[in-house]
Amino acid sequence: MFEGLQFFLEAIYSLLTWNALFSILWATLLGIVIGMLPGLTATLGLALMTTLTFKLAAGDAILILICLYVGAIYGGSRSAILLNIPGTPANAATALDGFPLARKGLAGKAMGIATTGSVLGTIIGMFFLAIFAPLLAEAALKFQSYEFFWLAVFGVVISGRLTAFDDPLKGWISGFLGLLVAMVGQEGIHAYARFSYGSTDLAGGFGLLPVLVGIFGFTEVLVVMKDPVYEAVKNASDSVIPKVKEVAQYWFNIIRSGIVGTLMGLVPGVGEDMGAWVSYALARNSSKEKEEFGKGSVAGLMAAETGNSAAVPGAIIPVLTLAIPGSAPAAVLLAALFIHGVRPGPLIMIETPSFIYEITAMIFFASLAILMFGLLLTKPLLLVLRVPHIRLMPVIFVLCAIGSFAIASRTFDIWVMLGFGVIGLILRELKFPMAPLILGVVLGPILDLNLRRGLVLSDGSLMPFLTRPISLILWLTIFITFLLGTPPVMKAFRTLGKRFSR
Repeated sequence: MFEGLQFFLEAIYSLLTWNALFSILWATLLGIVIGMLPGLTATLGLALMTTLTFKLAAGDAILILICLYVGAIYGGSRSAILLNIPGTPANAATALDGFPLARKGLAGKAMGIATTGSVLGTIIGMFFLAIFAPLLAEAALKFQSYEFFWLAVFGVVISGRLTAFDDPLKGWISGFLGLLVAMVGQEGIHAYARFSYGSTDLAGGFGLLPVLVGIFGFTEVLVVMKDPVYEAVKNASDSVIPKVKEVAQYWFNIIRSGIVGTLMGLVPGVGEDMGAWVSYALARNSSKEKEEFGKGSVAGLMAAETGNSAAVPGAIIPVLTLAIPGSAPAAVLLAALFIHGVRPGPLIMIETPSFIYEITAMIFFASLAILMFGLLLTKPLLLVLRVPHIRLMPVIFVLCAIGSFAIASRTFDIWVMLGFGVIGLILRELKFPMAPLILGVVLGPILDLNLRRGLVLSDGSLMPFLTRPISLILWLTIFITFLLGTPPVMKAFRTLGKRFSR
């Protein structure tokens, strides 16, 4: 514990330089702007910034990406409150009460509450990151190839189930499509080219970042360009800075939402939006004023913003300790860590024990930056919402193309970006969730390598995959999740629910 505190304080001190503070400020502000603009998600911002920072020193690049990540999840609350359009999927629950408050002339109050909730949620999640990430890394040292194989399958299955709750089959199709995409190219043990059909480009596989930029960048460009022009609430004339007494009365709601958001971030592929929705649902169910939710409830707005911001550090915990992302933006962050020579996983506390606390310090400074920008720059930031789509989207498309090309200097990666952008648009129109697809692409190599490595270690026997204690728990959980997602079982549960509700 004391060693961790020492690492944290040293990390805080190392960031108290002019260069680091400047990077924190501009990256967080850029993240807020990206989050504010409908269609520019945190995942897109991280994907583009990763391509633009891969020649920087590892510490500088990761600091920029962490601050942009925290800022973007918070920034989406602005457009949710003023436009009723969530800037990122994580802010969908924010719009339920934020926009009605804005319509009542309380836009400033709504943005102040959202800012406070985001800062407190980030700090709560940061606390759990510092405490539990080292413990999880230590526990993960007991994992072998058998457990990592099931963990990859578990991530795709759980993500598909929770991101498409009404139709889990669509979530699972999306996830396993991502796994198939990851199988293209040379496999990890003998470098045998699969599904390349004689193409040297395909033999190299689909680059993760061009795929991400295509699905979350070019797809968003296509989606936003076909959407109708939105009209914003033009001003926020009331006070933005909330009173301490007004925030303090929601202390239990804040702590509960922070814990729930962190736990949702831990679940592979679920992330910030589920952190917001589950926190919002718990706040509503425990409230004595349920009828106010959806009509301008401060408690509902506080719960949603605390939950989604707490999920950011929560989603980083499995990235650092298991090399498995807790959300779509965390998947991009994981790719960035690999690009910059950082090896996340169970050995991180042995190889670089201070790194988790360095990330914690970065999140702490990012939370201070969103507090400052959120309370002091509200009116200037409103001007960002008036940027017309017709001027913004061409710039984003050019950045998508440049970013895809920059990593490996392959024209093929631009075509990959365009192709997956079109695929993403089709899947989006058919209501398939994107998070399981991306998680499948990220976890595909982990699943493939550990399956084959496990079979080598067991001389081709599948028994260790099924009988080792942790493997047994994981595959039973996967089986039960599949079972609960089948139409007959779902129908039976709905019937029971109706009977008990009478």
